[in-house]
Amino acid sequence: MNPDPEYQNTATSAPLITDDFDLRHLPADFYQNPYPYYHALREQTPVRKMPDGSYLLTRYADLVHVYKDARTFSSDKKLEFKPRYGDSLLYEHHTNSLVFNDPPLHTRVRRLIMGGLTPAAMADTEPGLIKLVDGLLDQMESKGAVDLISDFASAIPVEIIGNLLAVPHDEREPLREWSLAILGALEPAITPEFFAYANQCVAEFLDYLKQLVAQRRLHPGDPRTDMLTRLIEGETNGEKLTETELLQNCVFLLNAGHETTTNLIGNGLVALQDWPAQKARLIAQPEMINTAIEEFLRFESSNQLGNRMTTVDTQIGDVAIAAGSRISLCIGAANRDPLQFPEPDQLDISRSPNRHLAFASGIHQCAGMFLARLEGRVAISRLLARFPDYELSAAPVRGGRARFRGFLSIPCKL
Repeated sequence: MNPDPEYQNTATSAPLITDDFDLRHLPADFYQNPYPYYHALREQTPVRKMPDGSYLLTRYADLVHVYKDARTFSSDKKLEFKPRYGDSLLYEHHTNSLVFNDPPLHTRVRRLIMGGLTPAAMADTEPGLIKLVDGLLDQMESKGAVDLISDFASAIPVEIIGNLLAVPHDEREPLREWSLAILGALEPAITPEFFAYANQCVAEFLDYLKQLVAQRRLHPGDPRTDMLTRLIEGETNGEKLTETELLQNCVFLLNAGHETTTNLIGNGLVALQDWPAQKARLIAQPEMINTAIEEFLRFESSNQLGNRMTTVDTQIGDVAIAAGSRISLCIGAANRDPLQFPEPDQLDISRSPNRHLAFASGIHQCAGMFLARLEGRVAISRLLARFPDYELSAAPVRGGRARFRGFLSIPCKL
């Protein structure tokens, strides 16, 4: 293997983590390659108290412990986000979405969403996904020089999630911009200008969805295939979502389904370029695509950070943590923990077992994981079959974010 130097010797080149290490003020080189910092944190202070009083966890076992105990480690963000967002639309959105809530709201919303995202439901989606991917590849072939994000990776989830919610095709253009802004507001630190912009995007998104929901109430679709109709109608014998819960979880679905899958596809295609022996192996053995997708998810997790708040006094490792403490879960570090993954900085598309935490675990395990895997599998395998000699024509541009790891641009020659 001859990987890019970015990936070499990350464990041995781990920097000394000083007392002023702060997720809100990260070193410039962190965004390009956070893994030396993750290794250092895990080795030096795996339960790290941040300058703001929160704790950062970097060990795989500690994250699994937190995921399994939803009572002690709450996902509800009402207290945590109030000082950050105030009485804003961002606050309303993030405190009503599935991912930032505990039961019973979490249970009601997740049950409705999961009913439309089962493996069986995803099997019905696959023919349309293949047609979409092949169409994008046709367009790319006619251009020659392409961008693997704008021309490919970002176009796929927008269409698939748009189809699940039956968003008209000619109304999907703003979805990516809205998504990037709203999720970008979850970064450890944002500027006042970005805060204002993200709130504007929530407002525009909600205005659009109110019209879409009103139309769907007048003309319902099939709840087995139309997620929006399913969310509007609720369960036969269950409680329906309030209007706020409905709208905000539609925003959540369109955002979460878009960003993470775009990153999975982009990160996977760049990783194969950085590890040419693994790329050659996958081309020669395309049946390995399933284990390859799991390895891409582990190696460059689309979502690198999660958050919880303690509801009681507790202890993680040998560190006592008081009730009401904020916990940051470093998924990217846990997925490179050598106690769980031998040679964690090596890309190995045949890695097994591979119990990564890219989709979290426990009651908050990603509801869309079957769909994300399907999109990644179809996109990467069909691009490799069609253009096995694709290569980067310039350095890819990282998104410059700590929570969501992906690329804004990947210039490529087919």
